[in-house]
Amino acid sequence: MTEDKRKAHLLKLFSAMSGKTKIVEPMKNIHGTLRDSDAIEREVALVMREITEQGIFKTSLKPIQLAKLVNSFYAGKNDTEIARELGDEKLSKTVARARVRLKLFRELDFKMPFDKEKMEDLIESGKTMKEVSEELGVSPSTLREYRHVIEEQEDPTIDPYIDRIRDVMEDRDLSEQMTRSATADSLGDSIDITEAEMIDVT
Repeated sequence: MTEDKRKAHLLKLFSAMSGKTKIVEPMKNIHGTLRDSDAIEREVALVMREITEQGIFKTSLKPIQLAKLVNSFYAGKNDTEIARELGDEKLSKTVARARVRLKLFRELDFKMPFDKEKMEDLIESGKTMKEVSEELGVSPSTLREYRHVIEEQEDPTIDPYIDRIRDVMEDRDLSEQMTRSATADSLGDSIDITEAEMIDVT
């Protein structure tokens, strides 16, 4: 019998004999000591409120929506998925711009269909955005999107706030790791208790 099957079998017998559910009881002690996702989201939202109130960047998204954006980005969601979570798929472009402003970059953000140095040279030469886009063979909107990525990457204004957000998200990752570890420990403790009680009755 494999270890997993053995544990499942022991837990089933233990539950039938005692009516106890030890596996969930230790987890009660975890809640309140580790911050849950809602608490972390609220903490990020407070930072977002500071950012918007300082006028560092403007967006139609509210602080709590920006916090959900950050949370979803760290969860691996794309811009369209994040927009859906905010209640409207049409917000995907708004999400993308806010994400870039918050320096939450994706690899695709830097896959430009033109040479970056050539673009910068053309802009510095005094050409209009329309003229630059024509020479690069892209639409003006595409040029604006990539230029936006470059400008935000180089702009340090928001960096102190980004560092605070990253600290919060790192705490979230630590909390999740501790929760997984505690869950595993709880299962092990439950199995030990089950085996001990089974010895008494056999």
